[in-house]
Order: sequence, then structure tokens, then C-alpha cells
Amino acid sequence: MAGPFDHDAPLAAADVHTADNAVPPLDEDLAGCLDDLAGVHPGIDLIRDGYRLLATDRLDTDQTQTILATLAGSPGADVTTLLALLVQRLTNPDSNPCLRALDPDAQKTVKHLGQVHAFETAAFATRPYEPVAEASAAIDGI
Repeated sequence: MAGPFDHDAPLAAADVHTADNAVPPLDEDLAGCLDDLAGVHPGIDLIRDGYRLLATDRLDTDQTQTILATLAGSPGADVTTLLALLVQRLTNPDSNPCLRALDPDAQKTVKHLGQVHAFETAAFATRPYEPVAEASAAIDGI
């Protein structure tokens, strides 16, 4: 059975062509992930709404290329980088005052782990950019 990240799984005809070329509904994995994040915080709900709109909106090829680059195809100017920077900010007592209530060792640990996340995201991020950038180029026939 093909999983959500099975790169060798063939696309079914229903995945490409739908009645009247309509945008199909969300698949169970994406819908379930969006549902699991409901109610965490109003900011997360706004992000969920944006992701749902991106997944279900009728896009043209120019919009699709731009969105792909914005999500994970343009190092330093994409959602992947934005997420890493937000995690780093939220784990830093200097920018998230609620962490100042922690003892100093816990503050250092939380801040360090946020920095590790940002570093590892930046290191890993160079890998996902290439396929997304290539997908964007393929849409334009480059």
C-alpha cells in the first residue's frame, strides 16, 4: 500500500482529472493533519485556514510555481525558513517573556534547542529545495 510519501506510487487517473476538472477534496492525511491542529491557538488556526485554501483553491500555473517556491523552494525566503525563525523566537526568553519564569538552566536548554532546530532546519532545508525548485521549473517547461 502506498503511503503519503511513496514517490514510486503511480498517480491514479482520479488524482489528475476530475469531473469538470474540479479541484478534488483534501486527502485524508492532509485533512487529518489540519484537523489535528485545530484550536491550539488563533494563529495556528489562521495558518490552517491558509494551508486549506492553498490546497483547495483553483490555482493557475503561475500561482502554483510561486506557491511552491514560497513553501519550500527558495532558501531563506520561504515558509520553511519562517517556521524555523518562529521556533527560534518562541524558545528564546529574550523574545518570549513567559520563559523568563523558568529557572536559568531550563531557559538555556529551551533557547539552545530552538537554536538547534533552526540550525538543523537550515541544514536540512537545502535538500528539499532542489526537488521543489525543479517541480516549479517543470511547470514552466524549464
